[in-house]
Amino acid sequence: MNITVYGASSNTLDIKYVKAIEELGKTLAKRGHHLVFGGGASGAMGASARGAKLGGAKILGIAPKFFNADGILYKDCTEFIFTEDMRERKSLLESKAEAFIIAPGGVGTFDEFFEILTLKQLGRHNKPMVLLNLFGYYDPLIKLMENAEKENCLNKATIDLYYVTNDLIKCFEYIENYNEPLRDLTYYKDVNNDLSDQND
Repeated sequence: MNITVYGASSNTLDIKYVKAIEELGKTLAKRGHHLVFGGGASGAMGASARGAKLGGAKILGIAPKFFNADGILYKDCTEFIFTEDMRERKSLLESKAEAFIIAPGGVGTFDEFFEILTLKQLGRHNKPMVLLNLFGYYDPLIKLMENAEKENCLNKATIDLYYVTNDLIKCFEYIENYNEPLRDLTYYKDVNNDLSDQND
């Protein structure tokens, strides 16, 4: 299975995350999967690729041409696709994947998480998504989503579209055993509910 791993590209990422995400890459390879990632050599990106390489997995890197400078991109990919821009890169990271793991990351990772979540909510894909909550990194995001549900900005079914864990084995077991049905957007958007009385 081709699994896209999203995560920070920062070269100052705390070593505890680097080690954990290298182990993620190794586990991915050990279980017979292949890595798709944003092509970076540092941070979570580089860590996932190094781990996957050590485990013998195939590695597909995807990055825009303007990233092709010394020290930025991971050089030991099995295949590398250069895109014209970030939009094309994001599209390929989505389309080449059969599953997604969202490791700790920054603005780009948040953007990627919410985009693939939105697409899943709209019925554009039905691929498993795991929010890898290493060391409680995503606790604030989890609270944000819970608050959005509480305030009726989204429903519980949307939160159920992704799985939250800090355990690598549970992460891959969820992906490998995923069997949720594809639902259309009405299931998540409550479009059939009459909300007019709430505006009185």
